[in-house]
Amino acid sequence: MAGGGDALRGLLRAANTLLQQRRYRAALAVIKGFRNGAVYGAKIRAPHALVMTFLFKSGSLREKLKSIAQATYTHSRNLAYFVFTYKGLMALQSRLQGKKIPFHSFFAACIGGWLVFGENNPINSQIIMYLLSRILFGLSRLAVEKGYVPQPKQDPFPLVAALIWGTVLWLFEYHRETLQPSLQSSMTYLYDDSNVWHDISDFLIYNKRTDSK
Repeated sequence: MAGGGDALRGLLRAANTLLQQRRYRAALAVIKGFRNGAVYGAKIRAPHALVMTFLFKSGSLREKLKSIAQATYTHSRNLAYFVFTYKGLMALQSRLQGKKIPFHSFFAACIGGWLVFGENNPINSQIIMYLLSRILFGLSRLAVEKGYVPQPKQDPFPLVAALIWGTVLWLFEYHRETLQPSLQSSMTYLYDDSNVWHDISDFLIYNKRTDSK
């Protein structure tokens, strides 16, 4: 028993010594990036999938749990693969050119995006739309910061909020099929299901009646 403990402690010391080696830092950063991508993807997707599945999906408990697990695994895997690819390409480019330049980041992320998120599926689609909204905000702020767009005299956020809500509800009412399925489900619950009731049970307590009366 003691021998096994000594071996384990020796292995841990060797691992810690390896982690302190500067020459392996880039490769180790790629490996930890993979780890962080997997963990973060699971943390983000699991609660979202849990809520959306039990709110809007039908089926048995087993089917729902399987759907949650599959969505969590896909998000976690894809994010881990992307971080691994991105950091690996960043390290490779920096090593080849002897320094880090802004184009390296764009190029590495383009390759990773193509390879990992290029498949058009619900998980990837949601991630891309999430990023797109933040990119638009970021580019808008950058344009003002660099002087390409004059600094607004008033906060433009109220106008942006009005236009976004106006547009998304117009799309929902008249071109619903253009919206992402989970957004359609959320808006159906909010704006369509609230038009239907039969008595106090499905007016205040439940969204829809489950009996046949």
